Amino acid sequence: MENSKELTPWQRLTIARMLERPTSLDYIDLIFDSFMEFHGDRAFGDDAAIVGGVAEFDGMPVTVIGQQKGRNTNENIKRNFGMPSPEGYRKALRLMKQAEKFNRPLICFVDTSGAYCGVEAEERGQGEAIAKNLLSMANLKVPIITIVIGEGGSGGALAMAVADEVWMLENSVYSLLSPEGFASILWKDSSRAKEAAEVMKITAADLKGYGIIDKVINEPEGGAQNDINIVGSEIKENLKETIKKLLSNDINELLQNRYDKFRQIGKFIENEDN
Repeated sequence: MENSKELTPWQRLTIARMLERPTSLDYIDLIFDSFMEFHGDRAFGDDAAIVGGVAEFDGMPVTVIGQQKGRNTNENIKRNFGMPSPEGYRKALRLMKQAEKFNRPLICFVDTSGAYCGVEAEERGQGEAIAKNLLSMANLKVPIITIVIGEGGSGGALAMAVADEVWMLENSVYSLLSPEGFASILWKDSSRAKEAAEVMKITAADLKGYGIIDKVINEPEGGAQNDINIVGSEIKENLKETIKKLLSNDINELLQNRYDKFRQIGKFIENEDN
């Protein structure tokens, strides 16, 4: 493997998609204590593509939510390859509201190629579920930190990423759609996905440079799967510092800063489009 600083966007995407790459539950087990998982959206069912619950971090209660992929075919079928359905986003929203009620900081782990786009998901209100999460997170009266640990695809990722701080692992990606989808739409040729990955600016370094994300978490050479303990330790230390900083803010100041952050990102994207 080349030095991690010299990898192309396509190579980083390949690492982000590795079956061996640590999942949300791997990081939750490593970083937090006494994790208790909650199930169901109290409306339709339980979506295994999203896991979440209450845990302890540095002696304080927190709420943790993550998008969960599988490690083999059977696990991926159970987890729907990490593509959440409406009930998954509603389960996440239920936990977000619970975090607000009990004044618990919220930590989200993003790892999805996108929300599930099947007919049944549309029938159950996929678009509405994502939109409601976006609106609710913008106004949630607790600190929110989101970490992209693998793929961060489209609205499926953004529905858990309207946060006070958004971080990315060094070899993770974050984009409006996959390079294959981008190439198919723009050039009518999905085989140009590598070229699309270069054009799209999907890497952590690119997005940090544009101000879309706030922090890049380093990985060992070859990817986080080669030493999850190093990555987990860096995430943990950054969480300690950042949660303390965010909790020191007045809640109105926290919400205003969050609003300003995403308004600034919106203006930047608008200017780029023009």
